[in-house]
Amino acid sequence: MPVTPVEAGPDDAAAVVALWQAAGLTRPWNDPDADFARALAAADSAVLVLRDGAALIGSVLVGYDGHRGWVYYLAVAPDRRRHGLGRTLMLAAEAWLRARGCPKIQLMVRTGNADALAFYDRLGLAPQDVVTLGRFLDPEPA
Repeated sequence: MPVTPVEAGPDDAAAVVALWQAAGLTRPWNDPDADFARALAAADSAVLVLRDGAALIGSVLVGYDGHRGWVYYLAVAPDRRRHGLGRTLMLAAEAWLRARGCPKIQLMVRTGNADALAFYDRLGLAPQDVVTLGRFLDPEPA
């Protein structure tokens, strides 16, 4: 059983995006291939992956904006869930952020995703007293 996440490389793109899709994390208005490429291209972000042999079974995108750390696309292969792999990935994301002096971690979960909210609650993350605002920059998705 894999226990140590490692940083993904460019050759992992297709497998990571396929995992994100299998986990139901992608949306039509976000380009997961571009998200993966941007994460690898920036010095302040990474995609951490878990492998079982050649199979990619988990991933998390982590980034540090200089004020707080962010976690995106935490995914575990559907047939590998409930074995602590999500927790392993979150601990690796936290360690990655701590190594960069990050004081706080945040993430966004869609309000209807009760399973994810329960998972993060078990890890000690709590709702914050904030409202997330946003808008698309050019070009806006169709």
